[in-house]
Amino acid sequence: MEKIKVITDSTCDLPSSLTDLLDIEVIPLEVHFGEESYKDGVNLKVLAFFDKIKTTNVFPTTSQINPQRFYECYNRYLNEGYSIISIHLSSKMSGTYQSACMAKEMLGSDKLVVIDSLNVTAGLGLLVLKTKELISEGFNIMETKLKIEVLRDKVKSILAFDSLEHLVKGGRLSKTAGLVGSVLGIKLLLSIKDGKLELIDKVRGTKKAIRKIIDYSKEISLSKEDKPILLHILSEEVRGSLKKYLEESRMDYIECEVGCVVATHSGPGACGLFFLEE
Repeated sequence: MEKIKVITDSTCDLPSSLTDLLDIEVIPLEVHFGEESYKDGVNLKVLAFFDKIKTTNVFPTTSQINPQRFYECYNRYLNEGYSIISIHLSSKMSGTYQSACMAKEMLGSDKLVVIDSLNVTAGLGLLVLKTKELISEGFNIMETKLKIEVLRDKVKSILAFDSLEHLVKGGRLSKTAGLVGSVLGIKLLLSIKDGKLELIDKVRGTKKAIRKIIDYSKEISLSKEDKPILLHILSEEVRGSLKKYLEESRMDYIECEVGCVVATHSGPGACGLFFLEE
């Protein structure tokens, strides 16, 4: 039977307890505070990350995984007799996918496929988990790649943000949209569509944001086979309300905390749901 290794990056934001259990290789992106560099989730956790922002008064930057790191990782598993599926955050948000493709070209192996998830954080996480599931069902690397490229259009998400400062500073949201949210005191609800963040609604206040997230989930024909993911970072009110909704709806779900790289752009207080549509 073909041995297949699934490789992803730290922006999938899946808990390490789950990726360890499923034997998924997670390559960390890096976060930089001036001259200091940290590997996402390895030598810097998210709570310490926000403390560091406060104490240093330095806004962090992030960097993609370079081709050499991919090359070394891929080469190791190929030498151990594995075929590889490597799936990463949207090419429209980072150069990580392109780095993975460069490493594939350097190796010239037909036992390695690279997938652009056109997603990030829990959306990427859902597709990583689906990749493992397809492999367990007996699909080979190319069959799995083709199925995931169809499924990525079925990832649906809705996220509410406490503050838009990080999104604007990180270049993930226009200054105009950020100004609207800040001046009027409204919460912007965003989704990941076609590989990019997209504004889908504006509401005033946390309770309306929670209601909008729940209503959005009810409008989607959810896959009954795939657990939704509750994603959060220091957002207890929204997180608590969404947990209650999922549990009262008797939905099994996975809970994930935003990692340092994604938190650089989301800031604290972000929370939302990710689903696979039928």
